[in-house]
Amino acid sequence: MKKILVLYYTQTGQLKDIVNSFISGFNSSLCEFEIIEVQPVNSFPFPWTSDTFFGAMPDSVLLKGTELQPFNLKHSNYDLVVFAYQPWFLSPSIPATAILQDSKVKAVLKNTPVITIIGARNMWLNSQEKVRTMLKESNAKLVANAALVDKAPNLVSVLTVMRWMFEGKKEASENLPASGVSEQDIYAMKAIGEISQQHLTENNLSSLQQKYIEQKAIEVDANLMFVEKRGGKLFSLWANFISKQQNKVLWSRIFKWYLIIAIFAIAPIVLLVYGIFFKPFLGNSIKRQKQYYLEMN
Repeated sequence: MKKILVLYYTQTGQLKDIVNSFISGFNSSLCEFEIIEVQPVNSFPFPWTSDTFFGAMPDSVLLKGTELQPFNLKHSNYDLVVFAYQPWFLSPSIPATAILQDSKVKAVLKNTPVITIIGARNMWLNSQEKVRTMLKESNAKLVANAALVDKAPNLVSVLTVMRWMFEGKKEASENLPASGVSEQDIYAMKAIGEISQQHLTENNLSSLQQKYIEQKAIEVDANLMFVEKRGGKLFSLWANFISKQQNKVLWSRIFKWYLIIAIFAIAPIVLLVYGIFFKPFLGNSIKRQKQYYLEMN
C-alpha cells in the first residue's frame, strides 16, 4: 500500500476539482491518501477587492508565507507527495509558499518524490522555478509537473479572470467565455492520475514527466514564455521597491495601473516586434528553453 500525501490551498475551489480528478485515477486498494486542504489563519477574501489583491503582490513575489491554521500529518514519511498550487503574480500563492516553508512539510519532503500540479491563468514558469528551488532546499525529489491553464487568448483571459476575481463570476457572459481551466481539462487529470499510479507502483517515477508531456498535461507557449521571463524580473523590482515603502497601499495602486498599461498597451507591441524581427531567428534557442521548462524536474 503506497502512502500518498496531498497538500494544497484553493481560494476559488478550482484547484480542489483538479486535485480530486487526479486522485480519482488512482486505485484506492493500492494507495492510501492523506489529503490536506491547508487554510491560512487570515483568509484571503474571494472575490478579491482591488487593494487586497494588488497588496498581496510583494509578499507573493518575495516568497513571504503566512501563518497557517494547524494541521497534522499522519505519517513521518510518504511514498509520494502531491503538491498542488496556484500562481499569484508569477509566483506561488502566499499560502502555497507557506506550505512549503512549514517545518512539518519540509521534514516529510526530504528524499521523497514530489508531483506538482498547477492551476493557472496561463503563466506558470516563474512560479514553478521558485517551487522547484524550495523543494530542492528541502531535499525533495521533483519527479513530475502538470500545468493546467485557461486556454483563452491572453488578453481575453485577463478580462475573464478579472471578472472572476473581482466579481466572483466564472461563467461565460454574452461577450466573454468562462474563466479558468476548462471542465474537459480538469476531467483529463483522471488519466494523468492513472498514469502516475502505474509509474508509482512500478517504482518508475523517473520517466513520469515524459508521459505527462506526451499526454499534454504540460505545454509551453513560446510567446507567453517571452512575456513571462521579462515580467518576472519587473515584478521582482516592483515587489522589492513596494516592500520598502511606508505607504504600501499607494504604491500597490500605482503598480496596478502600471500592470494594466503593460498588459494591454505595451506587451502587444513588444510581442509584435518580437514575433516579426526576433522569433524567426531564435528557433533553436526557443526549443531549448521550452524543453527546459517541460522537463524541469
